[in-house]
Parts: sequence; structure tokens; C-alpha cells
Amino acid sequence: MPDALRVLIAKPGLDGHDRGARVIVRLLREAGFEVRYTGIRRTPDEIAEQAREFRAEAVGLSILSGAHMELVPAVMDALQRAGLEHVPLIAGGIIPPQDRTALLEMGVAAIFTPGARSADLVPALSAAAEAGRRSQER
Repeated sequence: MPDALRVLIAKPGLDGHDRGARVIVRLLREAGFEVRYTGIRRTPDEIAEQAREFRAEAVGLSILSGAHMELVPAVMDALQRAGLEHVPLIAGGIIPPQDRTALLEMGVAAIFTPGARSADLVPALSAAAEAGRRSQER
């Protein structure tokens, strides 16, 4: 049986609301993922370092502050500097439709907003983490 997929859930920036992130962590653990949660108010470099240490196969960002257009690219840059550009990034939070398009064009693997169903979230994170695992094996 293969090892559980490793997903890092992170709260970048000054957003202190983490109930949703904690729900996602629990949901993923119950679905068989190995999950690490960074806690609140992490910098992009801290997130990249934790992803490297954990050998994350996907990173999920929970952003409710409205700063997603600044934080997502900053985390992507930090992952690249850490040699983790192959690790898929998933974004979740309050993200307007026009920003979702821009984030997907930047390379975000998937975006989930409040009210997303676990039946949609788990397969998307599984697919992203599997892709990340395959990239790491190359």
C-alpha cells in the first residue's frame, strides 16, 4: 500500500481566522492524507520551508483576508526559491471570480471558496498531491 499523500495546509499573511483551515485538515486526515497545518500568520518563506521539511506533495493556502493576489504569488515564488516549484498549490478562501481566473492562469491547481463540498475538495487535493508525488519521483 502506498504511503499517504502529504499535504501542507497553510495560513499566510495576517489572517487570523483558521476555523475553515482546521476543518480541511481534519477532513483530509479522515480521508487518509498525512496533513501538516502551519498555524496562522505564516510568511511565504515559512510556508516553503515547512513544505520542504514535510516533503509536501501539495500545499493548500487558506486566505480570508482579501490579500490572495499578493500572497499566492509570494508563496509560489518562495516555493520556487526552495526548489519546490513542482509542488501543486491549492487556494481556498474568499476569492472573487475574476481573481480565480488570474490565479489559475498563474498556475494554481484548484480554488475552493466557502461552501465548497468535501466531495469536490478531497478528489481535487488527491489529484494535485498525486501530481506532486509524480513530479518528485522524476
